[in-house]
Amino acid sequence: MIYDLIISGAGPVGLLSAYLAQKSGLKIMILDKAGAPLKRGRADALNARTLQFLELAGLFNEIYPLGLPCKTSSVFKQGQFVSRQSEWWDGLEGCYHKHFLMLGQAKIEKILNEKISVRREVELIDIKIKNDLCVCTLSNGESLTSQYVLGADGARSFVRSHFNIPFPLNRPEIVWAVLDAEFDTDFPMNPEIVVFQSETSDVAKIPREGNIERFYIRMDKKDFKEEEVLSKIRNAIAPYKIKIKRRSWFSQFSVKESVAENYSIENKVFLAGDACHVHSVNGGQGLNTGLADAVNLIWKIQMKINFSIDLLKTYESERIPVAKSVIDSSGALVRATKFSQSGTHAHDYMKIVEERAGNITGMGIHYKDQRRLLDFKVGSTRIYSLLDYTKYTLLTSGDSKLEHIPEYIQVIKMDKTSPYFGKTVLVRPDSYIQKIFDQNEELKLNMVF
Repeated sequence: MIYDLIISGAGPVGLLSAYLAQKSGLKIMILDKAGAPLKRGRADALNARTLQFLELAGLFNEIYPLGLPCKTSSVFKQGQFVSRQSEWWDGLEGCYHKHFLMLGQAKIEKILNEKISVRREVELIDIKIKNDLCVCTLSNGESLTSQYVLGADGARSFVRSHFNIPFPLNRPEIVWAVLDAEFDTDFPMNPEIVVFQSETSDVAKIPREGNIERFYIRMDKKDFKEEEVLSKIRNAIAPYKIKIKRRSWFSQFSVKESVAENYSIENKVFLAGDACHVHSVNGGQGLNTGLADAVNLIWKIQMKINFSIDLLKTYESERIPVAKSVIDSSGALVRATKFSQSGTHAHDYMKIVEERAGNITGMGIHYKDQRRLLDFKVGSTRIYSLLDYTKYTLLTSGDSKLEHIPEYIQVIKMDKTSPYFGKTVLVRPDSYIQKIFDQNEELKLNMVF
């Protein structure tokens, strides 16, 4: 049997890739060396653009009720809240979900894992490209053949290292602890992100779904105990008191920054997620950027397999600049917690959030001249609930007469309330605009790919 796609890694990026490929009718195999999905910890927020992608995938209604909407970021200093901001959300054009959805990565993996058959406790140990096919050897000795391979296998990616793709790491010597717990405290645990200003800005609180709250604590050393972490939290929230009622997860991470030099090998083997970009968690962009990689890549693979439309080379050219911009944003944020010329670290941090809201919300990400489709109403529903991830969408106005529409394009008529009314708009499966035609312009669909 020849698979269309073999995926290495069943984290959220690999699982979403498998789900989208399966939705597109592809024959897939997804492998993971772990015996079970993640139970707790790691990423904690989905941004507004990811929520749109979940609508494209048909996953929104299942995932959204599990999370906690959050749009406010606050600065707490010397015992009081000195500012609260949400303006960058309010100003987003064509955005229906103007907030983060705070939701642990494990919840997302659980839902996707139930929809995908994952082969566990097995991993790739060799990949060879032969006769336009990928021949993969597994750790159990088995050999599998596929048209394409995706390495979604994390920062220590076997796929990346196997093909000797350069991945130079920058380490800014910033070490954080992360603590998920139920707390007994008189501090007002509102559903907002709080950046604390003390000597620097080394503590932040992130609201989570359920009864869990998350604290990020900058330690700047690798060896520390939980009591040292709690001491920093107590100092940040004073005069309020706090103690742990039930700990859910406690870990640490050193900030590393890197973008792989290449995301593809011969347009047959691809990288996505942490396998091709790593950075600080500040700004919550890691998981969201990885999921966007999956959304960008899989429709291009299925277009090549199902319709012989080859856009695979654009995956790398579109996604590498995004990863670099994410590193710029997250790097600026994480350094602001430690360095400030005026000693106003938390305010500096929030200013960077405002300036880089396009990255952080995901709504400012675009590819050259191809920008995201604005969300708008079509009759009693919204356009994002009508888009089809397996097809292009042609938005038409009025009584446009169209002939010879290919099977990979669906047609939707807009009314006068649409911001695009009076034009014809070709929308990519990932909801970016491929081309806008003037009403009288000749429609030559075969010339836009």
